[in-house]
Amino acid sequence: MLDNQPALDAEILLAQPRGFCAGVDRAIEIVERALERFGSPIYVRHEIVHNAYVVENLRQKGAVFVDELDEVPSGSTVIFSAHGVSKEVRADAVERGLTVFDATCPLVTKVHVEVGKMRAEGCEIIMIGHRGHPEVEGTMGQSEHGMLLVESVEDVGRLEVKDPAQLAYVTQTTLSVDETAEIVNALKARFPEIREPKKQDICYATQNRQDAVKFMVPQVEVVIVVGSPNSSNSNRLRELADRLGVPAYMVDDPAQLQPEWVAGKRRIGLTAGASAPEALAQAIVERLRALGARSVRALDGVEENMSFPLPRGLASVSV
Repeated sequence: MLDNQPALDAEILLAQPRGFCAGVDRAIEIVERALERFGSPIYVRHEIVHNAYVVENLRQKGAVFVDELDEVPSGSTVIFSAHGVSKEVRADAVERGLTVFDATCPLVTKVHVEVGKMRAEGCEIIMIGHRGHPEVEGTMGQSEHGMLLVESVEDVGRLEVKDPAQLAYVTQTTLSVDETAEIVNALKARFPEIREPKKQDICYATQNRQDAVKFMVPQVEVVIVVGSPNSSNSNRLRELADRLGVPAYMVDDPAQLQPEWVAGKRRIGLTAGASAPEALAQAIVERLRALGARSVRALDGVEENMSFPLPRGLASVSV
């Protein structure tokens, strides 16, 4: 137990599933294999995934993270992050002679393909997502024209579209399932003919982790979410627990966990966003144990076995 801190008499309940999804696993492995094959530096446009622990680990191995391609020397190797990029960024990489490995999550690529098909069929597209998020910028950048962004139900009421009969929507993959459903319902109420994706765009991992929080919340008095502040899916987990009436806090370092958050609590819930490694989640568990938590129990939940293939040229490299 840490000095001068009250002892906990608490049980830690671990959400299932939590932590890395298949797209994040793939993206990190792409960087590691590229470093193994080509050596340092390997440039990565934007954070490969939104987690400070992961980014720092890869930086120590020789990855160089940049905001834009003009920071990458001509002829270098660059990796696109899991969030995807616009067509303009892809064209720029080709023009500058960069060797590119694409770590875009295949479920984000699916949305990009949907946008291409919908635009080819003459649809104006409404994207549901968070302004400024790299995934949103990449998806909006699949078409030069004909895309509108909405972030809320209120935004739907302010939309000005060209032809309500030629309208479709797509979504960011890491949104709140419930809040997105509200926006979709508002779109359908205002534009009854709007086309929807053949399969929902919110990814399986986002759905599963939010469902796991819904299952966990009635059993705990506080929720700790392992994730970085810029992680969309981690923020959604914290907001969901709050919305369901349980105080929730997000941390991406054990030192950030404040003893007063858990003081006097008998059951503490812990989950982790899809970009947060299990090693970091376990470090948070150890911090709670140091505060006096007496036991840890994993809850029932979905067992994920999804995996995605690596890009050509890296699949044969072992790390």
